[in-house]
Amino acid sequence: MQSETVQSETRAVLAPGLRRVTAPNPSPMTFTGTQTYILGEGAVCVIDPGPALRPHLEAILAALEPGERVSKILVTHSHLDHSPLARPLADATGAPILAAGPSDWGISPVMADLGEAVGGGEGVDPDFAPDEQIAEGDDIDGIAVLETPGHMANHLSFAWDGALFSGDLVMGWSTSLVSPPDGDMTAFFASLDKLKARSDRIYYPGHGDPVRAPQARCAELIAHRRTREAQILSALAAIGPANAEMLARHIYTDVAPALLPAAARNVLAHLIDLTTRARIHPQGPLHANALFRPE
Repeated sequence: MQSETVQSETRAVLAPGLRRVTAPNPSPMTFTGTQTYILGEGAVCVIDPGPALRPHLEAILAALEPGERVSKILVTHSHLDHSPLARPLADATGAPILAAGPSDWGISPVMADLGEAVGGGEGVDPDFAPDEQIAEGDDIDGIAVLETPGHMANHLSFAWDGALFSGDLVMGWSTSLVSPPDGDMTAFFASLDKLKARSDRIYYPGHGDPVRAPQARCAELIAHRRTREAQILSALAAIGPANAEMLARHIYTDVAPALLPAAARNVLAHLIDLTTRARIHPQGPLHANALFRPE
């Protein structure tokens, strides 16, 4: 676990029984840092302990009131900015780690068949292993578990007292990276539709501020992805067979060059989804650099 000096933590009380501690890992992909949430009073649950930074572990423990203890550790998904601190926190508190499964859990048959051919694996915590696996419909001390794959196959969301902890599926400051095979655009659309149909009043995401019009934000993200899909189909019609990188450069004209590789991963996720729906076809075997043509 890293122990070097990092910037000071940001702590806030968001609502009765809800505290937030922001990890000191700001970046273009994490915004101001990973949000760790502490739910309840007395015996509390911690959602998304965050990256393996010792100052963040100390800040989480310091955010507890005298006499409080961590009873459970919940993880939305096992990316390196969300899950690595779970084991040190468990060791420090004796609390079990609850999640959908390890980092290779829940990958769809389509993505499992593609495997390493499509690359991926960015930011995945390869050593993550929960003490207990939880699933859709489980109730953890009044916290309802929802399976919401898309950003990552083992992604969960947690509903509590009218609020939803949406991990990296729905954020207000940005759209999510969907990088195959861990990310799945088909599942991403399905999870957004699922959340949009709910009546949660507020989302607490893995990065950034609370989302205070969550159903509208879900609709906005769906519309954004459908627009991107239409752009991909239009580009393929205009420039002929192309791969994800070529399409990203053609479509993402306002993105900094350093972010184009991430944009290309999102495009690849769309290309795989469109292929499964027979809207486009790869020229030869489907892989990370495959050329695609429209139907």
